[in-house]
Amino acid sequence: MTGQEIPMPPADPTPYWNTNVARHPGILRAVPPGCEAALDVGCGDGLLARKLAERAERVTGIDRSPEMIACARELAADCRDLGLTFVEDDFLAADLPVGGYDFICSVTTIHHMDFESALVRMRELLCPGGTLMVVGLAREAGVRDWATLIAAAPVVRVAKVLRHARAPKGMPVADPRMSYGQVRAAARQLLPGVRYRRHVLRRYSLTWHKPTA
Repeated sequence: MTGQEIPMPPADPTPYWNTNVARHPGILRAVPPGCEAALDVGCGDGLLARKLAERAERVTGIDRSPEMIACARELAADCRDLGLTFVEDDFLAADLPVGGYDFICSVTTIHHMDFESALVRMRELLCPGGTLMVVGLAREAGVRDWATLIAAAPVVRVAKVLRHARAPKGMPVADPRMSYGQVRAAARQLLPGVRYRRHVLRRYSLTWHKPTA
């Protein structure tokens, strides 16, 4: 990244909070210093991509939903000088540069795709030394998972009420097919050294740094 200061985006015209947005601060902290190119997989209305534009020279958001990409482009109309690009395409088939991104993130999107294919694709697109962060949904399987869900339920409910949780209109939804244990096992196999965490607000995260050699 050059020494030029990245311009700040205008205030978001429709700020909102939900259990996905709750993970944005952690994602933004994971962006490596001097990030030149970032990719947001399943960018939705572009909220996270607009935030990433404060930390990276170029940000690409990709989503296969025409409605979401149209919304993202409209909301980013005043951010043209921030190096923001939104692509309407299937992430697994899109023409994206191999090894072209210093930072790749994805929030509650990977369960809409084949999990292993998506992780392999992200791994390939990440440059050596780059950082990958995935926030996802998984299903409960077994006593421990259900106990965690029940214990966290009051916290989740209160947080949603106090923060007036809502999602962007037209956001695609899907039920997760993999359990937390299956996600953890597959991620550790495909991304050696990955950091797996389960969060209170019914999310897990994967953080991985691609080796430089």
